[in-house]
Amino acid sequence: MKILLDAMGGDNAPNAVLQGAAQAAQEFGQGMTIALLGPAETLKKAAAELSIDLAPFELIDCPEVITMEDDPVKAARQKKDSSMIRGLTMLKNGEADAFVSAGSTGALHVATSLIVRTLKGIKRPALAAQIPTLKQPFLLLDCGANAECRADMINTFGTMGSVYAQQIMGRAVPAVALVNNGTEDHKGTPLYREAHERLKTNPSIHFAGNIEPRDLLKGEADVVVCDGFVGNVILKLTEGVAGALLSMLKPVFLKNIATKLAYLTVKGGFKDLKKMMDSEEVGGAPLLGAAKPVIKAHGSSKAKGIKNAIRQARLCVENDLCGTMQKALDETLAAAAAAETAAAEGNGEAG
Repeated sequence: MKILLDAMGGDNAPNAVLQGAAQAAQEFGQGMTIALLGPAETLKKAAAELSIDLAPFELIDCPEVITMEDDPVKAARQKKDSSMIRGLTMLKNGEADAFVSAGSTGALHVATSLIVRTLKGIKRPALAAQIPTLKQPFLLLDCGANAECRADMINTFGTMGSVYAQQIMGRAVPAVALVNNGTEDHKGTPLYREAHERLKTNPSIHFAGNIEPRDLLKGEADVVVCDGFVGNVILKLTEGVAGALLSMLKPVFLKNIATKLAYLTVKGGFKDLKKMMDSEEVGGAPLLGAAKPVIKAHGSSKAKGIKNAIRQARLCVENDLCGTMQKALDETLAAAAAAETAAAEGNGEAG
């Protein structure tokens, strides 16, 4: 198995990427080759400064770099010698099994669609992120790749999310819910009402109905679907609230001697809470719907985040995520086509 790693992607590249790759190779690198893509001399210099031995890795020289300021479409089309474009091209050509990057989300989404392509029945890949809850994390998609969606796209998000929850998150029968402003079937905009009807008749999923945003963190759903605009708002709001709550608790426990002593008794619990809310623990968000595994690590990822993104990529390959997802999508598409045919025949008889 070969995992391609964009060594120049993210705010902390290349140092954090190299450190994460070294940790991954040490902890679960058996039977896996990690290929580092980026300007060779830059990577060699950084590795020497960090005392990281590059011998276990394959080094692929890519002189160009895609920055966060680059226009995603122009970067995908023009920077052919960048680590991201070279990596995705190698993935498409079967020279590797998965690709990991903490670089520009826009550029990665565009380049994945143009180069790697998508599974049959998928227009554009969806970004999926795991969100911590009172019980266990749920998978949120789309959380930012497609701000505008059609109902059929949200329906396929349900199928893809369900397969991911089964294969990677270990949920036997994932409950799929649709974000809405009420739990009743008739709630929401025309888009969400149509999406609800499609999800309800989707044979590939266990649809649990609508879910209100206030109930998301109760952990009743395994997969939550919505358009990319709503999903991105949910993602950033939960990240912001989690960070704010932890910051607000600190001065409470520093008020006086009594509160400081109280903190000592619950210190271990707060460490567990902080770990549960740490995006580095998951590592990355898969671009579900891509023809081959593509993992988007957080732009601010440190070494642990990169390591866990590589772990996710390995799990996707080992569980044949894309192959299993295509089979489920074929079932979903067949059911939708049958429903449309039945509706057309019914209208013909009525006429």
